[in-house]
Amino acid sequence: MQHEEPRTDTPRQRVCFTMNVRPDRIDDYLAAHEHVWPEMLDALRETGWTNYSLFMQPGTGLVVGYLETDDFERAHELMAQTAVNTRWQANMAQYFADPTAGPDTTMSRLDHYFHLA
Repeated sequence: MQHEEPRTDTPRQRVCFTMNVRPDRIDDYLAAHEHVWPEMLDALRETGWTNYSLFMQPGTGLVVGYLETDDFERAHELMAQTAVNTRWQANMAQYFADPTAGPDTTMSRLDHYFHLA
C-alpha cells in the first residue's frame, strides 16, 4: 500500500474549539481520558488529527481543544465515519449537557487570528 506524502503547498490549519462538560461530571470525564482507547488514538492519527491537545478550565467544565491538520473539515468528516469514533462519542455523551448529541457535534470552533512562530 502506497502512502500519500503530506501536502506542502497548503499551510497546516491550527484549529481551536471549545466544549462544555457538565460540572458534576468533570472528574469522571478527566478519568476517561487517562486511558483513551488505542484504536481511537490510531483513528485520530489516520484521519489527520495531529498535535492534538485538550485543556480544561478548573471547576467550570470548559474544554479547549487544539489540533493541527491539513484540512479540518475533511479530518472531522473522516473521523465521524469511523466505528470507533461512534462508540467513543456515545460513551462521552454522558459527560455533556445534552447526552443525545455526540460531543464532537457540539464543538464551537474559534477563529484563529494570530500566531507567533
